[in-house]
Amino acid sequence: MLKRTVQRLEGCISASRRNGDVHMKWKKHLFGNWVRSMSSKSQSSDNRSTSYSVPKERVECVVIGAGVVGIAVARALALKGREVLVVESAPTFGTGTSSRSSEVIHAGIYYPANSFKATFCVRGRDMLYEYCSQHDIPHKQIGKLIVATRSSEIPKLCDILNRGIQNGVDGLKMVDGVDAMKIEPELQCMKAILSPVTGIVDSHSLMLSLVGEAENHGATFTYNSTVIGGHVEGNDICVHVTETDRLKEWKGTSILHPELLLSSKLIVNSTGLSAPALAKRFRGLKSGVVPPSYYARGCYFTLSNTKVSPFRHLIYPIPEDGGIGVHVTIDLNGQVKFGPNVEWIDSVDDISSFQNKFDYSVNPNRAERFYPEIRKYYPNLKDGSLEPGYSGIRPKLSGPSQLPADFVIQGEEIHGVPGLINLFGIESPGLTSSMAIAEFICTRFVG
Repeated sequence: MLKRTVQRLEGCISASRRNGDVHMKWKKHLFGNWVRSMSSKSQSSDNRSTSYSVPKERVECVVIGAGVVGIAVARALALKGREVLVVESAPTFGTGTSSRSSEVIHAGIYYPANSFKATFCVRGRDMLYEYCSQHDIPHKQIGKLIVATRSSEIPKLCDILNRGIQNGVDGLKMVDGVDAMKIEPELQCMKAILSPVTGIVDSHSLMLSLVGEAENHGATFTYNSTVIGGHVEGNDICVHVTETDRLKEWKGTSILHPELLLSSKLIVNSTGLSAPALAKRFRGLKSGVVPPSYYARGCYFTLSNTKVSPFRHLIYPIPEDGGIGVHVTIDLNGQVKFGPNVEWIDSVDDISSFQNKFDYSVNPNRAERFYPEIRKYYPNLKDGSLEPGYSGIRPKLSGPSQLPADFVIQGEEIHGVPGLINLFGIESPGLTSSMAIAEFICTRFVG
């Protein structure tokens, strides 16, 4: 049990404290969980490399990353009776990509047939609606329209419809522009796909519920603790953990020493933006199995100076390079948002990805690029009505002008490390797919 692990850790910590190496303590979490906060005395790396003694503990399952996918995986493992420890570098759960999405429950339309994205999105959508209904999570199935604003876009729209039908998305139908504009009077288009099963969800309430359920079944969440690498040791994997604050002084050139080793039979790398960088720090992985990583910032602008939303459905244009276009989303409070756009980010280092040190600011001047894109389908958008909202970063596996990449779920058969599961490129529709990804991991790798 994790409580016994905590007690053993306290014994290791006391010994380490006497040696002057590590000071670590466990305290009660706000929601009743054991959460570790760690600090260490400053020492030179030369001294640590010669006399460093690292406490080591064993946990049955370790999930690295407490975004919505990591939380869902932890919950699914806990429901199967597994001992689960979730290690998160931030002060709480869901602070990265999971809290910076459009909060849309996607239908599963865009993705290639039989891909992970298509399969998990369709399955995850059904699981998500059922879970939200059973647990009183705020959500709404409001539907969406994918629109062609020019005749040249109609063949692409037909392809999207056929793909959605292949993926098993229910209720899709093509409507003429006149009919679409009857549904949405502020809309301008030539044709549209109506997707009635698309919806919106309060992602924070969802994650809070998943965390609570995981905790109620014995999972432990520890925050402000960063996994900086790992190695294979016999039939087990050891992950290297340090206090997140220690990384603030790391320049990327010196050796990072762990403050704790966690030995486990099952490790799930669900760190989102930092998943590829972390995987490269697992000694024993086959070279070349970690795919190239790309990062794309997406900014959102909110509609101001209006008390009533001009739309009742989500409105999506034809997808663009790197995304699905600057679209209209409506949150559960009726706030209208436009976005995201696609801004490619170069040269992301390990420090930035490990600590989520990305630039999330929204330049108000970028609104000038939004107006012409939005007016293609919403011509009555008034000047000065867009205000900076927020931004998110997509952990992508394909770069500019490349075909969109699928989710990558790597097990031993690919990288050669027993018990290690790497989740790469979990961008949209990651929120919708989260529970289906967790189900797949439990079925495929746990049994």
